[in-house]
Amino acid sequence: MQRIALDQSVFKLSPWNDPVAQASPGDTICFETYDCYSNQITQENQVLPFSGWDRVNPATGPLYVQGARPGDILRVEIMDIILDSQGVMRVGPGSGALGHVLTERKTKFIPIKDGKAIFNERLELKLNPMIGVIGTAPKGEEISTGTPGAHGGNMDCKRIGKGSVVYLPVHVPGALLAMGDVHALMGDGEVIVCGMEIAAQIQVKVDVLQNLWLPLPMVVSGSDLITIASEATLDKAAVTASQMMLVFLQQALGMDAQEAGMLLSLMGNLHICQIVDPLMTVRMEFPLWILEAYGYRMN
Repeated sequence: MQRIALDQSVFKLSPWNDPVAQASPGDTICFETYDCYSNQITQENQVLPFSGWDRVNPATGPLYVQGARPGDILRVEIMDIILDSQGVMRVGPGSGALGHVLTERKTKFIPIKDGKAIFNERLELKLNPMIGVIGTAPKGEEISTGTPGAHGGNMDCKRIGKGSVVYLPVHVPGALLAMGDVHALMGDGEVIVCGMEIAAQIQVKVDVLQNLWLPLPMVVSGSDLITIASEATLDKAAVTASQMMLVFLQQALGMDAQEAGMLLSLMGNLHICQIVDPLMTVRMEFPLWILEAYGYRMN
């Protein structure tokens, strides 16, 4: 298996990034990743030497996928996420949705033992490893790895874990895939700007889909198909994620907008991914079994 070392990383997803590795469709690659603080926190009383979005969330890569051309879709199957032995969290004034009530800064190391996060002497929390940042190069612009968008990026969607498949747009030759910002555990919303941040190894299988339209980014996770939207407000993100799924149902199942809308209102579920990045992210989940009842299969 080809490996990309964690020091081969970027802080912007960009069409002008030089690829650090190449792969063919069907290959499995291991991305070694820093935690979102670039592994720089070694003590709980430490003050980090950087701030702001420009120096957080390093993404390992980019990977050039041979045969991927603009207009194609990059299919990324998450084969495994292997976590380091300890995660870290930081909180303080100005931290996300609760920053207005937090008066002190605190850093907390959280060890992992037997597949659980040891939060304190009373609480052992079940892990849910997920990828916070995964994306391809945007078209004609650079976007910070701290910002989500139509290219993927910092979506912080907790459904992007082992066994899930992420569908991303190809805007430039080779797609230029990069990923990082793994969380051992994170609740929907990521309300204080961090989950349980951790270094990791991500094993993925890449494929290129041609002559196919999907509303991107899109994810298959467990028994659900998921559309993901990032916008300036949660309201707009919710509408966009819903409309993405509506249009997909119209095309995939041959329904008119009214019929698809009624079905989506009955069986679709909106969830907040995160409310703390430069754009807000919402996902719409829809049961795969309904697509299969119509004979539609995801690639």
